[in-house]
Amino acid sequence: MLLGACSPASNSAAEAEQGKHVHFLYNFSTRSLDPHTDSSYVPLRAGITETLVRLDEDKLAVAPWLAKSWEGDDGEHWTIHLRDGITFQNGKPLTGDAVKASLERVIQENTGVNNALKIQSIEADGQTLHITTTEPFPEFVSELVNPNTSIIDVNESDIVNKPVGTGPFVLSSFTPGSRLELKRYDGYWNGASPLDGITFSFNEDANARSLALKSGQVDIVYRPEVESLASLDAQTGIRVDATSTFRVHQMTMNMQRPALQDVNVRHAIDALIDRKEIVDSILLGYGEPATGPFLPSLPFAPVYKQQAGGEEVAKQYLQKAGYTFVNGTMQKDGQPLKLTLLTYSSRADLPLIAQVFQSDAGRIGVGVDIRQIDTPEEYMAANRDWDLATYSNLTAPRGDAGYYLNATYHPKGALNFSGVHDDQLTAIIDKLNRTVEPQQRAVLAKQAADYVHDHVINAFVLYPSTIVAYNENKVKNWVTTRSEYYMITNKLDVM
Repeated sequence: MLLGACSPASNSAAEAEQGKHVHFLYNFSTRSLDPHTDSSYVPLRAGITETLVRLDEDKLAVAPWLAKSWEGDDGEHWTIHLRDGITFQNGKPLTGDAVKASLERVIQENTGVNNALKIQSIEADGQTLHITTTEPFPEFVSELVNPNTSIIDVNESDIVNKPVGTGPFVLSSFTPGSRLELKRYDGYWNGASPLDGITFSFNEDANARSLALKSGQVDIVYRPEVESLASLDAQTGIRVDATSTFRVHQMTMNMQRPALQDVNVRHAIDALIDRKEIVDSILLGYGEPATGPFLPSLPFAPVYKQQAGGEEVAKQYLQKAGYTFVNGTMQKDGQPLKLTLLTYSSRADLPLIAQVFQSDAGRIGVGVDIRQIDTPEEYMAANRDWDLATYSNLTAPRGDAGYYLNATYHPKGALNFSGVHDDQLTAIIDKLNRTVEPQQRAVLAKQAADYVHDHVINAFVLYPSTIVAYNENKVKNWVTTRSEYYMITNKLDVM
């Protein structure tokens, strides 16, 4: 539909009518713009909403945004000072009471955020917030980087379809699953955008996204098809930009399934993953093999020795688990080993990883049934009828290990799709949550990551690069961020 929407002539007419305008094409669609629950983080990425603090990606540190400063020396009693002179896009002032109401709403609407923030009480006094957490939590402020904590005017009538935030662009219209139309907010506190408007549209087909840029129908494409990168790069006027991220593609394991409760089976699955081949053949080198959840360059990433892998190693682990290879099938007590593997198409490389794993597992007699799902977070949280899932996770979007470890391995974690409830691992994470000193936090983070590694609670496949392609003859000041949070900003411009 996007490709056939308009001819070059009508494009030119539309652009003249829109003024200075950029069309951004994203890979995840959403049917809700409620920033407190939207797992695609579209309201923040589209420049509608902002959070109290943001990540400084150069320093890997929390930086002011709507909040200008904060204190919380004991980790339990926090004082947050808001900037003066900020207004919502409806003209109402950003006050302590408005921020309090927004935070109270997200705590009520989003269980994962509620568990992460650990807020006991919030009091507002003018432009100052006084927040008490349920326990000492030194990294509390870093959790406010989460796009789901975006500050909105909760008194607006239709938050799902038209949230009102403080960002540089105000929503004009929203077609669920298709696109947003945005216009400049002239009263933006940090300087109005030079653009008149933005179209933020969705297409989960990577090939279609690439073709849309080649044909000039869009200006910026997030994650174009990897196979098309050479032709995009060769086309005059198109620039391909790639950067390492805080993301890992992992093989999530459902620890509640009987077969996967045996660590030897999990070792076998891990051994079957040919990481280098996947990076080279599927990502065409735009990534690197993963050894754990965190990029090796991060200060809290453990260093692992290279482990032997392959079919023979996987067979040895399965033999330890009591399986035998009979008539081309891996069996135990007369029952074949069959695994259901979930994947989703909005990240084009994940279904390909699933297919490679299915082929490799089949060669040692392990049956793998691939099941395509639409919204992985919703499906995996609500259903336990699966064994494995190719899943892509931001592991350090706050510049710290705490987010991923809490979300993925703590019993109350919003992304604990494996169903992990391990007292020893939980104790390490809880201690990390109470620790302030960075070097001590790094030690604890490594301990937790080592525990996950040694017990094979999930397998880590690769660290993908974030790839963006855009019309360099038109687009100005685009920045491909490592956190993947900050996309449409007031600095974005056209030539």
